[in-house]
Amino acid sequence: MSLYRDTAVVLRVQKLGEADRIITMLTRRGGKVRAVAKGVRRTSSRFGARLEPFCHVDVQLYTGRTLDVITQVQTLDAFGVHIVDDYQRYTSACAVLETADRLAAEEGEPVLRMYLLVTGALRALAGRERDASLVLDAFLLRAMSYAGWAPALSECARCACAGPHAAFNVPAGGAVCAECRPAGSARPSPHTMTLLEALLHGDWDAAEATTRPVRREASGLVAAHLQWHLERQLRSLPLVERVVPDLIRERAADLEEQQS
Repeated sequence: MSLYRDTAVVLRVQKLGEADRIITMLTRRGGKVRAVAKGVRRTSSRFGARLEPFCHVDVQLYTGRTLDVITQVQTLDAFGVHIVDDYQRYTSACAVLETADRLAAEEGEPVLRMYLLVTGALRALAGRERDASLVLDAFLLRAMSYAGWAPALSECARCACAGPHAAFNVPAGGAVCAECRPAGSARPSPHTMTLLEALLHGDWDAAEATTRPVRREASGLVAAHLQWHLERQLRSLPLVERVVPDLIRERAADLEEQQS
């Protein structure tokens, strides 16, 4: 029996038999790992609650014939406690985990940068200091950059002519100049392109200074670009609430004022 330890983020869980689960994790050193957690669905399980999505754990496993087996788990960060009671943050975190699961396709291959991106995004969502939609879009842009799919933002995706450029075309790879612009290209606001660059490079002061319409337009471009490269839509992404809570409260206040 070969024992090993690693730190990991739980991406998803599946039922196995009557009491077991298959846990899919993104580990720091070993990449994506699928392992069996025996007996975790029993009420007497010692670490069942530690092996839920969004959990950041220190885990010990031994190598099995087909799937590794989890023997010990220690919680490092219980991100889910501060995420699951907020719909916008919960759906954003689900999109983060699903994206990581898709992009780390090969099991056992180290993906340290993706692991750090996932833990950073979950920590930001749990901390509630930044808008959830900005955190999600920043993660998606950086994850696509890791996969080699980063959209061209400051130069033409086709001829590499320096920008800024007024058009954006997903199949072409991002921003395109007037000469390379295919028919049907989007013409986003210049502020939207600035926001995308800020999110990609971590300029949070510039990102948080943007308006709601700019954020919505940027989110649409990011989602379209990701879907094009994945060749199918993330199941969790359409569920993400893109309306910020402050706007919901403002609309409710306006409605009350009209009724009164």
